[in-house]
Amino acid sequence: MEQALLNIGFGSTVVSDRVVAIVSPNSAPMKRLKDEAREERRLIDATHGRRTRSIIVLDSNHVVLSAIQAETVSQRYAQLRETADPAAPREA
Repeated sequence: MEQALLNIGFGSTVVSDRVVAIVSPNSAPMKRLKDEAREERRLIDATHGRRTRSIIVLDSNHVVLSAIQAETVSQRYAQLRETADPAAPREA
């Protein structure tokens, strides 16, 4: 069984099947999520020193920070899902 990797920028990837949510980091709840993950040592910073533009939540409850816009990561995720299962229904 081959696992598809989702490119989250600057050479970093996550296993696409593990992604639960891709969100923008601008709201207070997302900042709280990031701070709590850091305190509990569940935070993975994949920004390579750049500004955080998206937060990816994994099914293992890890939180991944990316310097790529959430919309861009979401589009890449949708493309991966489409190529993995071409019979799956598409969004309108």
